[in-house]
Amino acid sequence: MNAFGRTNPLWLLLCVLLFSSLAHAVEPDEKLADPALEARARALTAELRCVVCQNQSVDDSDAPLAKDIRVLVRERIMAGDTDEEVIDYIVARYGRFVLLNPPLSGDTVLLWFGPGILLVVGLALAYLYVRRLNRAPVAPQPLSPAEEDAVKRIIEDPRA
Repeated sequence: MNAFGRTNPLWLLLCVLLFSSLAHAVEPDEKLADPALEARARALTAELRCVVCQNQSVDDSDAPLAKDIRVLVRERIMAGDTDEEVIDYIVARYGRFVLLNPPLSGDTVLLWFGPGILLVVGLALAYLYVRRLNRAPVAPQPLSPAEEDAVKRIIEDPRA
């Protein structure tokens, strides 16, 4: 039978894994009636980090705190706040960590340049390590007369 005649569990699992990232966590009761305001809310929540998940946007997270932030963003939009005012309000409550792309400033310099610095330091250490391994081997020192006598005795009588 061909591959399409029967549902293969591996294909089903692959489809679930591939398309699961397309689902958003926004629940129907959170959505705004005005499509333009909802689009603004979605754009803003896509820029905010879920402080529970830390690697997802608030828009994609199922965490209860992410839902609270999504609702808060929609409330601020409905109150007439601009996008900048909404972001400033959320940052004032949760700190700069809530921004997925924090601006370059004194307290975020390490976030922006830390990975590059670690990469350069790691490459430098790897270079020094390989260079040390590839050094010319030290020339062997000649044997002392006592060592030469000991070797001759072992060669002449290995049992001794």
